[in-house]
Amino acid sequence: MTTTPFTSRHAMTRRRLLGAALAAGATGAAAPLALARPAWAADGATTPGTTTPGTTTPAATTATGGPARLTLPEPTGPHPVGTVPLHLLDASRPDPLAGPGRFRELMASVWYPAREAGEHPLAPWMADGALRAFLADTGFAIDPALAPLTSGRVGAPVHRAGRRLPVVVYSHGAHSHRADHTVMVQELASHGYVVVTVDHTRDAITEFPDGLVLTPDRSVPMGPKDFAADIRFLLDQVEALAAGRNPDVDGRPLPAGLLHALDPDRIGMFGWSKGGTATAYTMLTDRRVRAGLSLDGPMQPTITTDLDRPFMMMTAAFTRAGQPDVAEFWPHLRGWRLDVQAQGAVHVSYGDNQVLIPQAAKLLGLTDEQVRGMIGTLDPARAVKIQQAYPVAFFDLHLRHRASRLLDGPSAAFPEVTYLP
Repeated sequence: MTTTPFTSRHAMTRRRLLGAALAAGATGAAAPLALARPAWAADGATTPGTTTPGTTTPAATTATGGPARLTLPEPTGPHPVGTVPLHLLDASRPDPLAGPGRFRELMASVWYPAREAGEHPLAPWMADGALRAFLADTGFAIDPALAPLTSGRVGAPVHRAGRRLPVVVYSHGAHSHRADHTVMVQELASHGYVVVTVDHTRDAITEFPDGLVLTPDRSVPMGPKDFAADIRFLLDQVEALAAGRNPDVDGRPLPAGLLHALDPDRIGMFGWSKGGTATAYTMLTDRRVRAGLSLDGPMQPTITTDLDRPFMMMTAAFTRAGQPDVAEFWPHLRGWRLDVQAQGAVHVSYGDNQVLIPQAAKLLGLTDEQVRGMIGTLDPARAVKIQQAYPVAFFDLHLRHRASRLLDGPSAAFPEVTYLP
């Protein structure tokens, strides 16, 4: 199995990343999960080459000799979180690479507010086969037991209090995976949202129920418009769930209460990097998405069509001042709009890497300077609070009509966040 690295001028290449680890004395030690590949950035030049999986090495240990599992922060909302995977088939789009007569298949996950969740197992950050492929992409094959668990309880029943639940769909970055922003996803679910994430097959590391693992395929270039096509199909599946139909190809049972729980009239979307650009493209072609949030999306290729619904940008590397495509996109936002930037943030700062990389660095003995080179100078604990607060405030305002002063302008609670005019 091989994978293709993706880099840009804002991303640390895998070779440089591994070089830093080796320089820190990490030879033969466990490579960190969050460093398992570079921070996939926007559409741009790729670095050719493949990797060969390494040999399993002993896991890093705690002071007591046990494995040092990485952790994700707990969500702050009032509800426990449930989750369930979905295996989807888009019969409208042939997939010739899968064989004659085969159609595009996608893996998705549904996250939601749950009840009676304690007896259900915690979901892993990634499925085992996908995780192993993810780790192999570094050239280090480490003990997958180091991977974090999420706060999502697999198959827990859905919590509902009368009205149907608002929905948010998520699109990952180039050559990434649907778990990349679990901190945000489970935070939204804990506040009463149903969040549907998807792996963009052939531009993602993904595992299907039969054990098939696919990795990014450079022979099948996929742009934001291709991601948007996946999302439009995903919206059809949201409508199916809302209508009481199970869209899972294999007919696996769904959690109690999930059917009829989704509100197809209150749908938002967010995405990181290429997924942020795909959020804009989806909204331009599908009015079912009422509000969109881009996490440092490069807006490539240039978007020149007006968008009349609420759109928010959380920028870091791809700013209006430094990225012509983002600057060109901004005046085409004709509805509610907001652009914020956290001081010290880099491209990976609005995602799980911001909290996982520092933990992994401790296992490797990397210096603070090396860590800052990967995640910037934004404090990880502050980054988590930003990731938890701003998306919830945005979707609360535009899907629930719950006003938040946080979006009105500079906040004393978040002094590192600049509101760009």
